Amino acid sequence: MAVKINGFIEGTQPDELMKLLLSLASNWGDVYDTNKLKVVHLSGAMTNVVYRITWPKYTNGTENDERTVLVRIYGEGSDIFFDREEEIRTFESISTHGHGPRLLGQFPQGRVEEFIHAKTLSACDLRDPEISALIAAKMREFHKLDMPGTKNAVLWPRMRKWVTKARSLCSPEQAKEFQLEILENEIDKLEKELSKSHQDIVFCHNDLQYGNVMIDDTRTITLIDYEYASYNPVAYDLANHFCEWAADYHTDTPHVLDYNRYPDLEERRRFVQSYLSSAGNQPRDDEVDLLIEDVEKYTLANHLFWGLWGLISGYVTRIDFDYIEYARQRFGQYWLRKPQLLKGKMGISQEDSKIEQANGVAT
Repeated sequence: MAVKINGFIEGTQPDELMKLLLSLASNWGDVYDTNKLKVVHLSGAMTNVVYRITWPKYTNGTENDERTVLVRIYGEGSDIFFDREEEIRTFESISTHGHGPRLLGQFPQGRVEEFIHAKTLSACDLRDPEISALIAAKMREFHKLDMPGTKNAVLWPRMRKWVTKARSLCSPEQAKEFQLEILENEIDKLEKELSKSHQDIVFCHNDLQYGNVMIDDTRTITLIDYEYASYNPVAYDLANHFCEWAADYHTDTPHVLDYNRYPDLEERRRFVQSYLSSAGNQPRDDEVDLLIEDVEKYTLANHLFWGLWGLISGYVTRIDFDYIEYARQRFGQYWLRKPQLLKGKMGISQEDSKIEQANGVAT
């Protein structure tokens, strides 16, 4: 159950949220009894805190069903990562396109959303070939959304902004450990290298971990939680999803990543083929091979992105999660995989070589 203060959720202004819930219940014709609210914390979220709130519905004075909504409490410091007003506009726009839950209302510390009556995936579900193919098709559908705002890749300027923020928060010791003094240059070189080939820039989810994918009894997939959604290369969004295969956020050590779980070539090929064929056309083998190769390279950008996110979150977020260790693992993977994936294309300097050796990478 949720931790409560004066009978309601910690971290909120009870009057504001209660007023909103009462208004919603009245609009639906429900009898709203605060003493019969059921409040359940939903685990797995790492940017916000999420609750399921339920109250009874009555017909002719008899309780016969339940009304359920989802309450999202914005995580402390989360506005560092994205513009909250822009995120709300994105949420509403995606909803008008028929994706995800509807926005039911807002209050100072969060919002109330439609509760999707479907199962949230588990880590092992990502390995199910049928479910994986459904996710791929839904991603292709999501990528075709025509959304307002800039249609340029947001990935690179966002990371540069986060490097500046991380430098302002970290101690000198941590700045040295995470090599913050060279990360902006690293991002510049990586952008230059990855932008050489043609890239399809589409509206991406950018955080497609298993907890943000739901499936109902009809095997319909719903993608949720769009805080990080923006225009980016297709290959980046697929890379992000593949990297999430290494995570299980419902263990005693949710921050620990196991890259033995990263999809093997057969699994990646199956996903990419499902993605490309979902529009009705069978892709050529060279199309599949090229996208697989691009996706692998974009895992490097993904490691830097979430490494910076973890580093900053360790200073601004109170959610019980070892963000710093998570960041350490993501940066470690970047330095480990960079020489294997780019094979010297970024012109590894003597300084880079020393850094990679310091991170246990054989050069």
